Amino acid sequence: MDADVIISGAGMAGATLALGLARGGMKPLLVDAQPFEARVAPDFDGRASAIAYSSFRQWRVLGLAGDLEPYAERIGEILVTDGRTPGASAGRPSSAFLRFDAAEIADRSEGEALGYMIENRRIRAALAAAVRREGIEVQAPARVIGVDFSPGAASVRLEDGRVLAAPLVVGAEGRASAVAAGAGIRSTGWTYPQAGVVATVRLDRPHGGMAHEYFLPSGPFAILPLTDQRASLVWTESPARAEALQSARPEVFHAHLQRRFGDLLGGARLDGPVFTYPLSLHLPERITAPRAALLGDAAHGVHPVAGQGLNLGLKDAAALAQVLAEAARLGEDLGSEVVLDRYARWRSVDNIGLAVAADAFVRLFSNDNPLLRAVRGAGLSAVNRIGPARRFFMQEAGGAVGDLPRLLRGEAP
Repeated sequence: MDADVIISGAGMAGATLALGLARGGMKPLLVDAQPFEARVAPDFDGRASAIAYSSFRQWRVLGLAGDLEPYAERIGEILVTDGRTPGASAGRPSSAFLRFDAAEIADRSEGEALGYMIENRRIRAALAAAVRREGIEVQAPARVIGVDFSPGAASVRLEDGRVLAAPLVVGAEGRASAVAAGAGIRSTGWTYPQAGVVATVRLDRPHGGMAHEYFLPSGPFAILPLTDQRASLVWTESPARAEALQSARPEVFHAHLQRRFGDLLGGARLDGPVFTYPLSLHLPERITAPRAALLGDAAHGVHPVAGQGLNLGLKDAAALAQVLAEAARLGEDLGSEVVLDRYARWRSVDNIGLAVAADAFVRLFSNDNPLLRAVRGAGLSAVNRIGPARRFFMQEAGGAVGDLPRLLRGEAP
């Protein structure tokens, strides 16, 4: 065997799992088609992620805090508003809103923020540094072209002809997972008639750690706080409009930006390139097979409306690390169906539930139907007035609801 666990995909979820396994006394091996160093380049991934406070606890345990905290902006408040075109704050404030405040759940969250906004390239750099410190073997660039399974091992075939073997192989390489294909795991899903436009802007006025999300007929428009008086803007448009925005001259993009942005935080100046990402839903029929497991986007590709996609993958990593660490201590076969079934039962309901909820949410809010607008406005206002419901949603978004893996509680796996 070349390792205890081979992880196909060295992205944020895959690298987090590798660190959790190493802390649990196992030998992981990361394989990725991209050069490992390329993941920290500014143009590799222009997104920023809202990291739940439970997910951030996991990274603290795994030794990433020193590398991440200088770039992590605390989210103290979230304001969700149902709006109309042409602008997110065009002088017609809506009465349909929902406000979350971290102070309301401080007694239950140990004073944590609602979450932390961090640019993905900073997360990738911190994970890469931690992987090196732990001495985890990384094969990159190395493309997985197939996986074969036998009663005793999983054999991973690489494009250069090499074959690696381990008791278990994990697919963490995204929606087009070679591990899922090799294990015969089929998936279902669909493409949304939307694309996400992502840009970083520098603000004239401080954002105060508040995240804004406006639901417009074309889709959500989010203003998410970053360090150094910046914000990550994420808004959804039709694929054609998104492509046009990405290729527009800076002054044209700025005009569209200000039309959406309004005067909420003064002027907003573009700070870096504009990125676009297609939006779709992807759900495999199962997340385990004999000697194979899926996590991250390979296990659930969801609409980013709730900002929970990466957090789901980090929950997967924490749960799988704990299941495998406990199995290793008991001397069990890490790739056995008995062991992997524990992971599947732990994560499947949460993954499917959030994917379905995100899909329903975007369909409910991405339109201008008067009846639906009245229903969702009443719903937002009602939740905003009911303290226990509001606090439950805050804890759910923070990843603190349900049977949490030890890493998400801030403990070793």
